[in-house]
Amino acid sequence: MPSLSETIARMSALGGLSHFGSGQGGAGRLTDLDGFGSNPGALRAKIHLPESLAEHPALVVVLHGCTQTADGYDAGSGWSQLADRHGFALLYPEQQRQNNANTCFNWFTPEDIRRGQGEALSICQMIGAMVETHGIDPARIFVTGLSAGGAMASVMLATYPELFAGGAIIAGLPYACAASVPQAFERMRGHGMPGEAELSGLVRKASPHEGPWPTISIWHGSGDATVSPSNVNAIIGQWRSLHGVQAEPSRVEAVDGYPRRVWCDASGREVMEEYSITGMGHGTPLDTSGADGCGASGAYMLEVSISSTRHICRFWGLAEGKPAAAGQHAPAAEPKKLERIAVSTAATAAPVAGHARGSTARPQTHADAPAGVAGVGKIIEDALRTAGLMH
Repeated sequence: MPSLSETIARMSALGGLSHFGSGQGGAGRLTDLDGFGSNPGALRAKIHLPESLAEHPALVVVLHGCTQTADGYDAGSGWSQLADRHGFALLYPEQQRQNNANTCFNWFTPEDIRRGQGEALSICQMIGAMVETHGIDPARIFVTGLSAGGAMASVMLATYPELFAGGAIIAGLPYACAASVPQAFERMRGHGMPGEAELSGLVRKASPHEGPWPTISIWHGSGDATVSPSNVNAIIGQWRSLHGVQAEPSRVEAVDGYPRRVWCDASGREVMEEYSITGMGHGTPLDTSGADGCGASGAYMLEVSISSTRHICRFWGLAEGKPAAAGQHAPAAEPKKLERIAVSTAATAAPVAGHARGSTARPQTHADAPAGVAGVGKIIEDALRTAGLMH
């Protein structure tokens, strides 16, 4: 167990989780999605619908990193550019500062990462509203995210796997690898990670789903000093046995000058891929130049001559407006089934105290305690709040 001085030193070195994203913000191309459900996670939702929206379009759910906004991440990643080009819809859940000081999704908070609860349920409800309102093809729903958003993408893939044909985790962590603030720091550093069997078991226990499972795309910079690249193998280990693939990849190839590992199932279908962006630090890989340029570089939006957005889009079968080939992706929930999930869980799951939409109240902590109760604990909690790791 790290000492108090070690914990504070780590927070200073990492700058808390504020390094998880950029401060990009401001108005963008997204519009608000309101009235999508009980919203127990008190999240905001934004969407983008291209003018040339396809009939029964695919949906991509995009989760920003800490200190980022939905609009800022969209401008940097270029997802709305590709949505306009290929006719799919976008959903951007957005964290609120009253939930997390650095607007990180709470990927390490047990009440937010369980099926039928907290932020995970809020995102599920958003998806249900999009399917019902905009005629989304339920077999082509995908989720991606950067860092804290990547870790939250892991949460959604594990807790609602039947909803997603695929997911892409950028500089993120495996599902439920941390259940406390100290564990979050340790896993970010690559320490104390559960073994492969335990990680896979966490996904199996997260929902009643028994397969087939969403395809997985993993992106990480080999020079990432914020979230250790060792998390890549942990994510692969979490999903490998679920897909029934060997530990060794089916093939290794170079794409835009970077190594790509691919795992195929018994039928030859690509079910997992992993890109290691050599020398890149913490952020989303971009290629913003040329006729096919996508996005805009900035803090944690890194120009490295490969577009993760564009390659993920192709991996999912969304490029050129073409639907995924028959059998290429696991079928997601049908609209009525998805709607039932959102409605039934909203009815049975009690909102977390102080987590109602628009509320700034949070569960009582030492910061609210009478004088004399706080002490070393208050010092730690104040530091963690500053780092964005505690409500």
